[in-house]
Amino acid sequence: MDSEVIVVGAGISGLSAAKWLHEAGISVICLEARDRVGGRTLTKRDPKVGYVDIGGAYVGPTQDRLLRMAKEFGIKNYKVNEVEDLLHYKDGRRTRFSSGNMPGRKNPLVSMDINNIFYLMDKMGEEIPAHAPWEAKHAEQWDTMTYKEFLEKNCWTKGGLQFFKNFVNINITTESYEASLLSFLWYIKQCGGTKRIFSTTNGGQERKFKGGTQQVSEKIAEKLGGSIVIKSSPVVGINQESKDVVLVKTLNGKEYKTKYVILACPPVIQLKIHFTPELPPIRSQLMQRMPMGTVMKVIIYYRKPFWKEMGLCGSILAEGNDDHPMFYALDDTKPDGSYPAIIGFVLADKCRRFCLLTPEERKNRVTKSLAEVFGNSEALKAIHYEEKNWMDEQYSGGCYTAMYPPGFFTRYGKALRVPIDRLYFAGTETAIKWSGYMEGAIESGERAAREILCAMGRIPRDQIWLAEPPSQDVVARPFPVTFKERYTPSVPGFLKLVTLTTILGAVALVSMKNPMKGCGRFFRK
Repeated sequence: MDSEVIVVGAGISGLSAAKWLHEAGISVICLEARDRVGGRTLTKRDPKVGYVDIGGAYVGPTQDRLLRMAKEFGIKNYKVNEVEDLLHYKDGRRTRFSSGNMPGRKNPLVSMDINNIFYLMDKMGEEIPAHAPWEAKHAEQWDTMTYKEFLEKNCWTKGGLQFFKNFVNINITTESYEASLLSFLWYIKQCGGTKRIFSTTNGGQERKFKGGTQQVSEKIAEKLGGSIVIKSSPVVGINQESKDVVLVKTLNGKEYKTKYVILACPPVIQLKIHFTPELPPIRSQLMQRMPMGTVMKVIIYYRKPFWKEMGLCGSILAEGNDDHPMFYALDDTKPDGSYPAIIGFVLADKCRRFCLLTPEERKNRVTKSLAEVFGNSEALKAIHYEEKNWMDEQYSGGCYTAMYPPGFFTRYGKALRVPIDRLYFAGTETAIKWSGYMEGAIESGERAAREILCAMGRIPRDQIWLAEPPSQDVVARPFPVTFKERYTPSVPGFLKLVTLTTILGAVALVSMKNPMKGCGRFFRK
């Protein structure tokens, strides 16, 4: 026996599983396909950039497992700058707004629309169990509807419709016509709601790690040692025909014997593995129905942060056609002020078209867009450009996470985490809090490790799922409901009010001119 457990994948999830088992006294080997650890976290280190996260990067309040892990290894974090104004751009119009607020709109009906859809999504999410979205009261109805269909039914303005198409792009890196309504409502809910997932301050993008996020995986791997974490070893076969031994075969022909296996790679990547005996049909179909999201990260460096001279923090929301490839961008300057940069995300259909351009064409399109958005030609004077297309990574297949098409959760969701004999499942896609994020990766890895400890008789079943104590260093604050949010009517509600007011006004006017032809006509008998 080479080890009691083999973990497939040395991203944050797999390494978290290996760490938990190792600390419990279980022998473990972690096999990684790439020549590096970190999975979907990747920190580039170069004199031109210092360091830059071209994969997963952000951490915020309620992501307590990630904060605990970083603290254990002495990895410091810092706040993403949003002290100055943020900027919204659409159709040549620039609107400044402050952190924690939404930009004002030329058409007030659009603001009403956006406010109402945010409220509606959070309200609908309340009925969805984070651990089992397929058990929601309206699961069947919502899972057979795309998010696009929901928007077309509930948005009353073109501006509101376009904003929420961008909203789904930035959150799950896919288009509104691809994702089921149930899956997107669940995704938002298990991340803490629309405000928590979309906010920088007090939200999912509040902080970054000094030195980059790949350090988390690197430091876990360093602690475990080279004999445990074996790189450049893609797993191509898992054989469970024996009652007591699982055989794990790698692409380079090496074979390992173990008692248990944890798969900590995305479900669609598991299709690269030959399973003996074959997997149950629902599990096999599940893996085929979880394509990865579509995103490129682009980072543009400047000699100075010209946006600060304009009283801007660098965060932008840019709504537009392919001339504006990034809907969402933030300041990526280092906390000491060095390496001034803007980092942005090119998403979904825009990304599929954007990646067909040459690197130089992509750089030019990004800088031209920033010059237009900021209204400042300094944006054209980039001194360095970085990009990462996660569709190029054959052992990720895309980023940030898997997407769930209509029908997925109600037909296949129950199989996401269910072990198959001695085969267990981790990976951020199997998490129930901050799934799709580094936080979810740690949760899932540690949970899978405890499932095996339970199977070994080392812990009781009620210790498989453990709540994480809230971080005392990065404290989550509730999001207050503003007067505007609470009392702004929906567009149909507003139109009904206007119609009723108009009718009553007209009746009153007629009544004033001739009592017997106005209200008096209705009440004279």
